[in-house]
Amino acid sequence: MGQLHVGNVDIEIDVEGFLCHAEDWNEEVAEALAAQEGIDHLGREQRDIIMFMRAYHRKFDNFPIMRYVCKNVHASTADCVTEQFCNPMVAWKIAGLPKPPNVFFNSFDGKKYFPNPFY
Repeated sequence: MGQLHVGNVDIEIDVEGFLCHAEDWNEEVAEALAAQEGIDHLGREQRDIIMFMRAYHRKFDNFPIMRYVCKNVHASTADCVTEQFCNPMVAWKIAGLPKPPNVFFNSFDGKKYFPNPFY
């Protein structure tokens, strides 16, 4: 377990950097989580992606198909999540959502990530 300092508050995160308490999330926390992942500032498309992921999780309690995310945020490509965050799990983490069980992504080049169905 670790701590993420946001403003005057310490937010509890797990060893992988996911929030321990989803109710701690807000846009300021998202920026701090992004900074931890090496993203200096969340742009509009990145914010749209994480807000869609939050809404999807709230409705279906599951991890969305990446192309579905891109379609619903009206992105110009079907790979918007990997273009904006490299690893889709980073977007999920910044969205303040719990680590989904049995969802893993692999990359052969460190630039494009694919769901691994063998976990």
